[in-house]
Amino acid sequence: MGQRPSLRERKQKQAREQIVEAAFELFAERGFTEVTVTDIAERAEVGRTTFFRYFGDKQEVVFSDEQQLLDHLAERQRALPGEAPQNLPAALEQVRALVLEVCAEATADAAHYEMHQRLLEQNPELKDRSARKLQRFAELGEAILLERGTPREVAVLAAQIAVACYQAGSRLAGADAPALAPAVDVAFGRLDVLLDPNPAH
Repeated sequence: MGQRPSLRERKQKQAREQIVEAAFELFAERGFTEVTVTDIAERAEVGRTTFFRYFGDKQEVVFSDEQQLLDHLAERQRALPGEAPQNLPAALEQVRALVLEVCAEATADAAHYEMHQRLLEQNPELKDRSARKLQRFAELGEAILLERGTPREVAVLAAQIAVACYQAGSRLAGADAPALAPAVDVAFGRLDVLLDPNPAH
């Protein structure tokens, strides 16, 4: 069992959560472009200095869950039993399960996820940053596959395809949180026909 967080850690977590909650409330009320860092800090009842201790700018608040998802993904991928996949179908089967776990985690708070998706659709700068951040997931997946012994060509391709399937599912699901995981799973499923070396005639 892990150690219980210290009082300082609990206060930091609370302050961070207050900032995120305040920001999303304000984005819903006024729209992303009309909200300033000062507005968020005042609503969260923290100083601007405290805001910048946790987030580089207001765009980063929109992606507040990203690091936790990355950490959980890395932890789960490293803990997978058995040998590292040596070919693309095996690698995709492994990353498919992990991506679906990420989908479930990302949509656990449906209202938060749906607001996040609407913000991306309404603000091109957020959509651009989201695309760049998705590459962090691809790079992490690639790195861990390599670490476990998967050939580099397989690791790179599997990680990039996994992100493409997530993006396709996300586009199909839109802001509908319950639809995300099934849509991503369907995207992965379409690959089965392409990768089957002995398709039925």
